Amino acid sequence: MTKEESSFWSSGHWPTLVAAFLYFDLAFMVWVILGPLAPAISEDLGLTPAQKGLMVAVPTLAGAILRVSNGLLVDRIGPKLSGAISQLIVIAGLMAAWLTGVSSFAGTLALGVVLGFAGASFAIALPLASRWYPPEHQGKAMGLAGMGNSGTVLAALFAPGLATLFGWNSVLGLACIPLTIVFIAYLFLAKDAPNTPAPKKLIDYFEPLKTADAWWLMGFYSVTFGGFVGLAASLTIYFTDQFHLTPVIAGYCTAGCVFAGSLVRPLGGALADRIGGVRALMIVYVVAALALAGVPQGESLPAALALFVIAMLALGTGNGAVFQLVPQRFSEEIGVMTGLVGMAGGVGGFYLASSLGFAKQWTGSFAPGFYIFAGLALGALAALMFVKRQWRTTWSAAEGVRI
Repeated sequence: MTKEESSFWSSGHWPTLVAAFLYFDLAFMVWVILGPLAPAISEDLGLTPAQKGLMVAVPTLAGAILRVSNGLLVDRIGPKLSGAISQLIVIAGLMAAWLTGVSSFAGTLALGVVLGFAGASFAIALPLASRWYPPEHQGKAMGLAGMGNSGTVLAALFAPGLATLFGWNSVLGLACIPLTIVFIAYLFLAKDAPNTPAPKKLIDYFEPLKTADAWWLMGFYSVTFGGFVGLAASLTIYFTDQFHLTPVIAGYCTAGCVFAGSLVRPLGGALADRIGGVRALMIVYVVAALALAGVPQGESLPAALALFVIAMLALGTGNGAVFQLVPQRFSEEIGVMTGLVGMAGGVGGFYLASSLGFAKQWTGSFAPGFYIFAGLALGALAALMFVKRQWRTTWSAAEGVRI
């Protein structure tokens, strides 16, 4: 172990870091679970392409909205208790859906709102881990906790197969088993950091929105995380519709793509610590734009898979890079800023997932959805080039920290 690695592990509270990762991982698993189940649900309920797109996008939008309230809750009652409450809501909602059954499109949307509480875990798990670590290790700490987005891999790997064996509605009940196990582990492992900021007046939590930097960071994350979670929720549908794969094989393909994006998130944070978050993001946007614009040209499954993996690698790296920057600028408001930035990411994911469904229904092709999102990545690159000089001259980063 290097001196830097030893310093990282000794500078924080690793049981809390593990708890944050496990909570985030299983929450993300169920947050996107409607995506891998979408082919079975669509066949059972007779959904149109647009309805399928909305079904998988609603949890993303609900999670985006709830991230703001969770960010506020974290700063009021602490991340550990906030996480416990959120986990209980998700478990109870899935159990109720399993027991009563989901038999309509409206029912899937209602379930999607409940699953939004799982997506909102982002605004809890990251501050839970972040507050234990000093500025020079924020990229690594946030990256490791944020690697919990690998839970989307679990959903893609196991949900289609379990749906084939037991029916898609039963998968909702089965998901409660690992969620309950992690909830118990979370109660024992997680601990609030001693340097938790004192509660503020409610209006004070929205103070960051008066600064342009908050809006820039929200916009940048809406592209990186929005692209990641939007693809994670939609790829099973894309592979089954475009290449006529079975839901199980489509799930495996999706898992491979999502795993790539999840794996590199901590590497993205570490890269940003080393070369600066701005420089890392500039590389990310170029690669993601080229890969997403190339997807419609990839007429074979191997070509499409390769391009999706490249896009997910870039977007996952970008997720870690953005959250190397957030604590440098808003260390005192990390809870609410995590919620606000996370909300923007969820909005981006809602747009991508829903736009792919509408593009397919209106034009007969997914291509317009990919082209527009690639354009958004290039727009984010242009914006980043516009603000980078100001950030580097006005932000007071800690010694040894690169912006």
